[in-house]
Amino acid sequence: MDLRFTREENAFREEVREFFRAALPERIRQKLVQGHHTTKEELVEWTRILNRKGWAVPHWPVEWGGTGWDPVRQYIFQDELQQAPAPSPLPFGVSMVGPVIIEFGSEEQKRRFLPRIANLDDWWCQGFSEPGSGSDLASLKTSAKRDGDAYIVNGQKTWTTLGQYADWIFCLVRTDPAAKKQEGISFLLIDMKTPGITVRPIQTIDGGREVNEVFLDDVRVPATNLVGQENKGWDYAKFLLGNERVGIARVGVSKERIRRIKELASLERIGDVPLIQVPRFREKLAAVEIELKALEMTQLRVVAAERNREKGRPDPASSILKIKGSEIQQATTELLMEVVGPYSMPYQEEPEHGTNEPPIGPDWAGPVAPTYFNWRKISIYGGSNEIQKNIIAKAILGL
Repeated sequence: MDLRFTREENAFREEVREFFRAALPERIRQKLVQGHHTTKEELVEWTRILNRKGWAVPHWPVEWGGTGWDPVRQYIFQDELQQAPAPSPLPFGVSMVGPVIIEFGSEEQKRRFLPRIANLDDWWCQGFSEPGSGSDLASLKTSAKRDGDAYIVNGQKTWTTLGQYADWIFCLVRTDPAAKKQEGISFLLIDMKTPGITVRPIQTIDGGREVNEVFLDDVRVPATNLVGQENKGWDYAKFLLGNERVGIARVGVSKERIRRIKELASLERIGDVPLIQVPRFREKLAAVEIELKALEMTQLRVVAAERNREKGRPDPASSILKIKGSEIQQATTELLMEVVGPYSMPYQEEPEHGTNEPPIGPDWAGPVAPTYFNWRKISIYGGSNEIQKNIIAKAILGL
């Protein structure tokens, strides 16, 4: 298999790279370089810049705002976006519910929701996990009972990322409690302004406030907000999660982090020697780079196989990308912790949380430890790595 890019593909990469240089506001880029979170307003601003260019939803069909790029160009675009670094469009709309609506939704749902997702006029969040249903998602208990032209929804969702900003939530709900657990689930789109919805924040280990509990008490949802067929939601969820797991690999993010590690390690010294010249540190850095190159080759193989994959079916190889991609991202945070050394010990809150305290140590030191702890989650969300190994064993190895 020839994994080299063609002359045309390399020219396309340069076009994308030049657009990011010119169009991405420098204040947003610097936030990401330094390991800080962008605000809601900054993500909306950047998404609309992309949408004016026609690049906010490049993997969607052209009729709904997509670019018509083949899988290789889509890969190049994501790689350059992450290396810029630039914010990725909100994944809950662009990469999760949007493709589900395109594949399984009604024409009315497509016309209503897709243009607003592309322009981030609607902020979406994901209502899958529950207090007792995380990796065993099919055991979810949130119920939806049909009542005339609506469903009455009761239950609780948790770890709802950025739900505090959301206009809409897509939920898995149980519509047939008598069926086998995977067969009685439906996929509903719910307006977050509907009476009966309560959002309560959860503070994470890094001090952030990005996840929430969502309580649904007698929430009335129009039946027209059911995606596809009733009790077929598990099939739609598997399709969605396959897309999510490919995205979690984030090869470009790890490339950018390694560049940042090299830059900072050349500034920090062990005695009279820059850390980047210390043999043991160089060995650890090289080992991560080798793993990343292997992951990139694996992702390119998945991209190459995309043309022959049955439409609507997730590629089980996405589980491999999820496992290794999350492990490498965590490894880069460990290397950054080694670079920052004792300055990683004080907890330093993000500026947007209201702190005006000057950083302890170098300006770049503050976010390193919070990011290290926060990124422990990467091997858990989107289906824990242990669950991904079960998928690989069954779907790829046939065990």
